[in-house]
Amino acid sequence: MPLPFLTADRAFDADAEDIALPFDDHDSWRRPYRPGPWRVAAAAGLLLLASFVLLAAMIITLAGSLSGASACFVLAAAMIAAALRLLRVGAWVSLHGVRRVGFFRTTTVPWASTEAVRTVQQPVKWLGFPRTVQGQALVVMRRNGEPLPPLVTDHNADFLARAEAFERATDTIEAWGDEYRTG
Repeated sequence: MPLPFLTADRAFDADAEDIALPFDDHDSWRRPYRPGPWRVAAAAGLLLLASFVLLAAMIITLAGSLSGASACFVLAAAMIAAALRLLRVGAWVSLHGVRRVGFFRTTTVPWASTEAVRTVQQPVKWLGFPRTVQGQALVVMRRNGEPLPPLVTDHNADFLARAEAFERATDTIEAWGDEYRTG
């Protein structure tokens, strides 16, 4: 019996390399890497906290205070939405361009508007906090010179202490840029 969750993105006996499958749709937006353990842990913590808030809302509803229960339901919905948005944060690519999805803002740059996509050494934020450390960042150089924040860094929630995954992801995004920027 094949297990579809094991074979969804690669063959069952394939090695760990990220190999593009022949049925991959290059028109749809996709993240060329998996969310990192820090990002998944933060989202799981938010969802766990939301479950406790929902339990409290249920108890408050049974006690008869609908205004307090509705406030708890709204808070739980906001926490669930934040957890889901946190899981979407990152760099996404398609045939049309590269997209930097942030928590509050999404920026899309068409491949025709980019001059280069490359990895550079620079100070980067550690897990998105204000503290900066020396690290690597994948940056998009636009033709008009307008700066774009780094797509991914080796110290963000997806790649902290995962240098090999960072190299594989940046190489993939750079390859997409080289292929679709030139046509």
